[in-house]
Amino acid sequence: MLNRRTLRIKAMQSLFAYEQCKEANYHLALERIDQAFQPDLNSMEPQDKNLLKAQGKEARELFKKHYKNPDAAITDGSEARINEVVREAIDFYYKQLDKDRRFLKQEMLKDPDRIYGRYAWLLHWLPAFVELLQKAKPKKDLPPYDNMVNNRLAPLIKEHRELAEIYKKSGLNWDNFQDEIFVWFKEIILKDEAFLDYLRLDEPGFEDDRQIALHLYKGVIFKHEIVNLFMEQQDLYWSENKAILKSLVQKTLKGIEPGEADFELAVLSYNWEEDREFFERIFDLTSKHGAEYEELIAAKTSNWDIERLSDTDRILLLMAIQELVSFPEIPVKVTINEYIEVSKRYSTPKSKQFINGVLDVIAVDLHKQGAIKKSGRGLIDNK
Repeated sequence: MLNRRTLRIKAMQSLFAYEQCKEANYHLALERIDQAFQPDLNSMEPQDKNLLKAQGKEARELFKKHYKNPDAAITDGSEARINEVVREAIDFYYKQLDKDRRFLKQEMLKDPDRIYGRYAWLLHWLPAFVELLQKAKPKKDLPPYDNMVNNRLAPLIKEHRELAEIYKKSGLNWDNFQDEIFVWFKEIILKDEAFLDYLRLDEPGFEDDRQIALHLYKGVIFKHEIVNLFMEQQDLYWSENKAILKSLVQKTLKGIEPGEADFELAVLSYNWEEDREFFERIFDLTSKHGAEYEELIAAKTSNWDIERLSDTDRILLLMAIQELVSFPEIPVKVTINEYIEVSKRYSTPKSKQFINGVLDVIAVDLHKQGAIKKSGRGLIDNK
């Protein structure tokens, strides 16, 4: 299942990318300023290179002073042109940021669909594997492959219309990875005693077919190092998505009944509308308004320079504060514990204690200020 913690992680990753965009756009804006004060090689007028250099330096300093305020009135330059160039650079910076933010949000919201596409792709590995065995010749010292070739789950998966549509829409296809499937078969599956025992059965029943399918997914697809290296190449976020996909695949296989051509597919989320709203809002709020709380974080981390915090810690703190303030239905303890858990996996070894301590203090202050207002059964004055 795609739970809220996974959504927080994916939002954090997109916000991390957004922070990298900020850095890149900052330097692009400075380059525009530098270009504006380069000598005009096409001009017939003499160019005062020293003056242009001084103007460029002044403009850069003005930009650094004002760029965090998108509506800053630039009037403190020594010349109107310097003010104009700086204003244009700030406008460019924020236009690029908005473009990047919209793109990253769009890609982030597509990710659940990609996960569901991979779910269909992984289920279709079983019929792809069976088709490969139909063409393979068993070794003399091994039992024939007939039991696996006749596995009853494979055709049910292949013929499921809705699953086939999701598989096709995903753009993924096992036809492109026949060599990989053969290597897994030769190097892993043929050495698996449970698989060989299954091949030796005289008349395997439907439950035998189900159990070997579950075993192959659990012991090979979602576990073996060779397969996981392949999956990581296909999916940048395999380490986060693997547990979700494993749950979806196993639940589906356990739910298939003999001859059931229209078996029920697993759902990514029981209430995707609410989860999507949370996913979208936490990204929007943090990307648009997160910087408003950086001073609050700085005030509570007197021994830390906010600029020297790891980007991951800073993003997690900003997300957590937005969640504390803007999601009245989520208990304070849940929010703090969730971001502590995320920090354990994605930040530094000391981040757990750091984030816990900072959020505890900030939550108390925000309560006193009335900024945190929890509503709903069991949430009033929740601390």
